[in-house]
Amino acid sequence: MAVATETDSSPRPRRIYHSLFFQVIVAVILGVLIGHLWPTVGEALRPLGDGFIRLIKMLIAPLIFCVIVTGIAKVGDLGSVGRIGVKALVYFQVVTAFALFYGMVVANLFKPGVGFEVDPADLDTGALEEVTQGGELPGVAQFFLDVIPESVVGAFAENSLLQVLFFAVFVALALSKLGERGKPVLDLIERFTDVIFVCIGWIMRVAPIGAFGAMAFVIGAYGLSSLSSFGMLIIACYSAAVIFLFALAVIARVLAGVNLWKFLRYTKEEFALAIGAASSEAVMPRIMQKLTNAGCSKATTGLVVPTGYSFNLDGAAIYLPIAALFLAQAFGADLSVADQLMMVLILLLTSKGMAGVPGSAFLALSATATALGAFPAAGVALLLGADRLMDTMRVSINLLGNCVATFVIARWEGQLDMERMRAVLDGREPPAREEDEEKPVKTEVSEAPNETAGALAGTGDTDKGTTGDTASPTER
Repeated sequence: MAVATETDSSPRPRRIYHSLFFQVIVAVILGVLIGHLWPTVGEALRPLGDGFIRLIKMLIAPLIFCVIVTGIAKVGDLGSVGRIGVKALVYFQVVTAFALFYGMVVANLFKPGVGFEVDPADLDTGALEEVTQGGELPGVAQFFLDVIPESVVGAFAENSLLQVLFFAVFVALALSKLGERGKPVLDLIERFTDVIFVCIGWIMRVAPIGAFGAMAFVIGAYGLSSLSSFGMLIIACYSAAVIFLFALAVIARVLAGVNLWKFLRYTKEEFALAIGAASSEAVMPRIMQKLTNAGCSKATTGLVVPTGYSFNLDGAAIYLPIAALFLAQAFGADLSVADQLMMVLILLLTSKGMAGVPGSAFLALSATATALGAFPAAGVALLLGADRLMDTMRVSINLLGNCVATFVIARWEGQLDMERMRAVLDGREPPAREEDEEKPVKTEVSEAPNETAGALAGTGDTDKGTTGDTASPTER
């Protein structure tokens, strides 16, 4: 074992190709090229993307359980847990309603469906049935009933995040009630959390391969030709997303004191990977790590982020009214303002049951079409060619909206360490927290730099000068 000297311990310059952000961007570009030039090969690479997402999903349920249990058990305040939940649901409802109304306004300005003149007889609904797998969105009562697991084992086996969250809250409150008697169990869960972080570090090493396979499949299966066919729809959606990004920046600054642009720099690897893999779930573990490292309490992060994945789909909320009015315009239906407001109300209800349902966007649009009667529900099949091209917009806005929500709720609850948040986002060394001082982490000197530790610390392969994050997963 080599003995560390002052010269040895100095930070080594990191080359750009060591950055996860750079690796994912290169992988996405290669995926686009492969999918465009050799579509058959691109489609055949789908297992790479699906395999990576499965690797991440197998850790999400245990991670959420551990984070919520340790976070709430240490707070030990049932009232605080209730306040966080209520404030989060109210915030989600308000922001979702705004996003839906905003999407309706954008669709009226851009009129993306004008000039299509679609004949319903020409529609092929077979592909639509394949995407939705004959499913349907649950009603409001059924949705909330489904939050209660019939079996704890089933909740983990089916990766039902809300059911895992529900069970975790009960366990956390029970451990808090037990006090010292529950401490051994809590310590065990904390140690198991460290094990999960190590596994996440290993999986993130193959993230570029997953992004490459996912992007190659999307382009190979759907092609870039869809860009010209649905040009105005794509322009409307992405323009709406860019403007909504500024709205989120205002919310983050006014309600939480967070500079959103610095946060995006801090989390650029996660957003690049989410876009490349077309899945916000692919980065849920890492984004939760980074939120807690940036000053949000574990209890707030553990409650708000998983709940937001079901209740706060801002990107989908923007897309749905634009897509619905696109179809209405394509079929020549003239919807009045009252009809459009009714459409927004229907989408406000149906969008809450979208998470985890195959083809949920198509089901929500079909339900809206049936309720309005303005255009045939089968017309939703028209969007099959463009829907996957909207994933980048939906995934990025969904993910960012949940991050902003976490900061806002944490600030409202007094569970946002402002000093630490500013230090982390500015790239400075963050101040030590009480839990860090109580449980110091033993480090060992080795001959090679520990690359895994950087990934586990929630910084991925980012330059340490950018994030200023040197804490270990245990410290978080």
